[in-house]
Amino acid sequence: MFLNYKRILLAILLITSLILTNCTNGEIMKEEKDMSYYVTKEGGTEQAFENEYWDEKHPGIYLDINTDEPLFSSLDKFDSGTGWPSFTRTINEALVQTNEDKSLGMARTEVRTNESHLGHLFDDGPDGLPRFCINSAALKFIPYEQLEEKGLGEYKELFSYKEAIFAGGCFWGVESLLEEQEGVISAVSGYTGGTVDNPTYKQVSTGKTRHAEAVLVIYNPEIISYSELLDIFWRLHDPTQKNRQGWDVGNQYRSAIFYFDEEQKIIAEESKAAFDAKGVFSKPAVTEITLASKFYPAEDYHQDYNEKNPSYVCHELRPE
Repeated sequence: MFLNYKRILLAILLITSLILTNCTNGEIMKEEKDMSYYVTKEGGTEQAFENEYWDEKHPGIYLDINTDEPLFSSLDKFDSGTGWPSFTRTINEALVQTNEDKSLGMARTEVRTNESHLGHLFDDGPDGLPRFCINSAALKFIPYEQLEEKGLGEYKELFSYKEAIFAGGCFWGVESLLEEQEGVISAVSGYTGGTVDNPTYKQVSTGKTRHAEAVLVIYNPEIISYSELLDIFWRLHDPTQKNRQGWDVGNQYRSAIFYFDEEQKIIAEESKAAFDAKGVFSKPAVTEITLASKFYPAEDYHQDYNEKNPSYVCHELRPE
């Protein structure tokens, strides 16, 4: 009889162990469950201030993560202080639905698409506008400078921005000095003017791809003009050096202006002539002025490099 009790006890212990193990595994699985699925398919809510886009300030478009349909623009995004991305309106009203939500025992207005729960709608936005309080996990962000390549070029028309590309040596310093100018929305380090598709930093560093380390500037022409950007460009490097800036030597460090249209070309040529006339250096500028070709953003670790490494300085603005 004792043996039977012993067997029963062992069986109970085994079953208890299995139950506890399954409960633990279930909790782990719940914790590790894809947040996007939890939010968009189960109507969940991510944590405030601990999500991807609550503090995103870069210009661009926010898509439904499940359908890639454009829903919101950075132009309508504002800091609500709630810790979630907040927008005053959607850019595609036909795609967004609102439903009554009483899941927490109170009446709220759910915001969703055909495929995704997005968040909720409130009436406490700025200047009497609504507030679309949206989960980051329900969204996919496409930066302004990638809209064209992602097939969303039509949405660039929402923005009154213009673009310019400059090369003046190591792009870290060029990006930093241009980005701090009032009216510059964004400055992106990258590669252009070469012969290889999707080049890497390692490839560009050999000089064999003919790409220049360049910076794509997205700016508001109502605040800063192309001519004013050119004035900054001439001051942030020595444009009389051929294929180098200081200790950095190679065609990837050349001085260049890549224009997008005839107007930019004319302004750039006039600006170069005016710079030479000032006699800042004993030699004239060797800066190339050439039609812009495809721009490839550099690897993430190159972006905002000076901000990440404030003790490193490779460019300084000369006095006007």
